[in-house]
Amino acid sequence: MADHEQRHEMHKDAIPVSQAHPSELGTEWSTWRLLHLPMFRNLLVADLVSDVGTFMQGVGAAWLMVSQGAGPLLVALTQTASAFPFFLLALPAGALGDIFDRRKLILMTEVWMFSVAIVLAVLTMLHLITPWVLLLLTLALSIGDALEAPTWRAVLPEVVPQEGLMPAIALNGIEFNLARAIGPALGGFLIAALGITAVFSLNAASYLGVLWVIGRWKRPPRQPGPLRETVSGAIRAAVRYTRNAPEILTVLGRIGFIMFFASAFWALLPTVAHELRRSATLFGLLLTVFGAGAVLGAMGLQRTRSLFSSDAMLGLGTTVFAGALWGVAAFKSVALLSVAILFGGPHGPRLCL
Repeated sequence: MADHEQRHEMHKDAIPVSQAHPSELGTEWSTWRLLHLPMFRNLLVADLVSDVGTFMQGVGAAWLMVSQGAGPLLVALTQTASAFPFFLLALPAGALGDIFDRRKLILMTEVWMFSVAIVLAVLTMLHLITPWVLLLLTLALSIGDALEAPTWRAVLPEVVPQEGLMPAIALNGIEFNLARAIGPALGGFLIAALGITAVFSLNAASYLGVLWVIGRWKRPPRQPGPLRETVSGAIRAAVRYTRNAPEILTVLGRIGFIMFFASAFWALLPTVAHELRRSATLFGLLLTVFGAGAVLGAMGLQRTRSLFSSDAMLGLGTTVFAGALWGVAAFKSVALLSVAILFGGPHGPRLCL
C-alpha cells in the first residue's frame, strides 16, 4: 500500500498562504484552525478519500489473490509490488518534485493511477484478471504513488504558513490513520456485499477528488534560477549528503532492518484470514483493528515520548510488534488474533521510528 506520511520538507519557493487570511487566523496556529485554509482543507479531504480508496484496493487485491488459489508466495508478492517502487523510485521522485512543476507532476501521476485503476476494474468485471496481471497492475499503481509521494509532501509548505507546518503534518498523520481504520473495513464489507469489482471501481473514482482539487489550484509559477539542476545531479547530491551523515545512515539502517521482518505482517495476513474464515469481511476488519490501534497509539505518542527516550521507544515498539507477529502466527481464535493485532497497531514500526 501506498505510504504517505513519512517525508515532509521545506522549500525556498513556499507560499505563505496566511497572507491571504491574516485577519481570520492571526499568528498563533493550532491543529484544527488550519482547516480554515480552503486549499489545505480541500487537499486534506481529497487525500482522505483517496487513501480510503487505496486501502480498499489493497484489501481487494490481496483477497482476489487468495480467492484465486494463489499460494503464500504470490500473496506476499502483492505486498512487494506495492512497496518496491517506493524503494526504487524514492530518490528520482524527490528530484522530480524539486525540479519540475509540482502541480503538473501530481496531475500526471493521478491521471496515471486513475487509468490503471480503471483497467483493473474492467478486467476484474470481465473475469480476465489473473494473479500475474493483478501483480503487474498493482505494481503500476504503486509506481504512480511512489512518484507522487515526495511531491505531495512538498506541497504542504506552499498551502500553509511556516508556523503552521507542524500542525499540518499532524493533521496529515490523523488523516492517514483514519483512512487506514476506515478503508479496510469498508473494503471487506463491499467485497462481501457487492464484489471485488465494486471496490476497484470506487478506488478509481477516489482519484477524481484529488484531480479536481489540484486542477483548480492556482499555483504561482516558479521562477527558474540561473542554473537548472538535473535529476541525476540531484540524486548524486542526495546520496553524497546521506553518505556523510552518520545519524541519517543509522536511522535508515534501523528502518530497513526492522521493516524487512515486519513486512511479513502485511504480506501474509490475507493468507491467515483466508485460512481462518475465508471471509473478506474478516480480513478487512483485522486491518481495521490494526488501523484503530495505530490511531490510539498516535493519540498517546506525544505523552509517551515525554516519558521515554527515542531509543527506548524504538526498543519497546519493536518488541511489542514482534509479539504481535508471533500472535498472528500462533493464534487460531479470531478474538485473540484481533487483540494481538490491536497491540501491534500502536507499536508498529512507523510509529516508533
